[in-house]
Amino acid sequence: MSYTRYTIAALAILAGGSAPALAQDTPDSIIVNTSGGENGPMLREAYFNDFEAVTGVRILDSSPADLGRLRVMVESGNVEYTVTEVESEDAGRAIELGLLEPIDDTIVDRSKFPPETINPYLYPISSYSTIIGYSTEAFPEGGPTNWAEFWDVEAFPGLRAMRNHPIDNLEAALLADGVEPADLYPLDLDRAFAKLDEIYPHVATWWTTGAQQAQLLIDGEVVATTGWNSRFYAAVRNGAPIKMEYGGGVLKAAAYAIPKGAPNAELGQQLFAIMAKPENQAKYALAFGLSGPDLDHVNYVPDEVREMLPLHPKNAARQVWMDEAWWLENGEALNERWTAWMLSHN
Repeated sequence: MSYTRYTIAALAILAGGSAPALAQDTPDSIIVNTSGGENGPMLREAYFNDFEAVTGVRILDSSPADLGRLRVMVESGNVEYTVTEVESEDAGRAIELGLLEPIDDTIVDRSKFPPETINPYLYPISSYSTIIGYSTEAFPEGGPTNWAEFWDVEAFPGLRAMRNHPIDNLEAALLADGVEPADLYPLDLDRAFAKLDEIYPHVATWWTTGAQQAQLLIDGEVVATTGWNSRFYAAVRNGAPIKMEYGGGVLKAAAYAIPKGAPNAELGQQLFAIMAKPENQAKYALAFGLSGPDLDHVNYVPDEVREMLPLHPKNAARQVWMDEAWWLENGEALNERWTAWMLSHN
């Protein structure tokens, strides 16, 4: 199915921007590359169906997101994707390597997005946070609500779980040690690892997958754990005895981008314009507990869900945004130091 310049112009007006110039021969379909899994059907419900209805262009989805494959495509001049997901830990590298096209803000309305999510090359499809989850069976009167309390095993006794990775753990350790959020970066590494030394004996599991997070609480293996808010959200919505706490949560934005030299890149900009609509973001938020970047999206979800989202104003005010530039510069060395630190406790 083809579409006309008139249709694209109408779409641009709806998105609050102006229409881009399109080639005469427009495609029947474009490829959007994602991480796959259960994410795929909800991307279609929240965004892809709307895009197809307005443009008449079908979206074919592929997976997974892979920086190495993206680099090969761009450097060979044989780019298959019009849009691709970029893993948050790869986003800075993709920009450094010149693999991405800039976002066109005359088409994509990002005026209400948090400033921390604005990047010339990345569309922040959603925000997620590493937070505290605890068992309400272990703490029926209330468990740890911030990192200092997570570290306090006398006031909140029981085994913990944490991710086997330096990201988020170093921030949590410093916040637990009394560092003010505004003073968090650059991270004081010696201080962070010293604070992690304190909690290490109380960590029963160093998790490596998202599936472990809520399950460790459900199975009673630990009473509190770090984890991604979306994993706790899904468990709570299914009736699990888990409470989510956003105090000191470390926020990040999941990114999509248009590869350098992508076919029909103008259609990628139009997809982002569809994604920027808060009512569409609300569908995605309801499914996964991930906040959309337009803060108005919280007004389109049910009351019982609204306050569970990471960018609900009450939650956002209690969290910090990860400094991705700092981690890009220091991440490789810190992965090595983390491995050495873990080995030193074995």
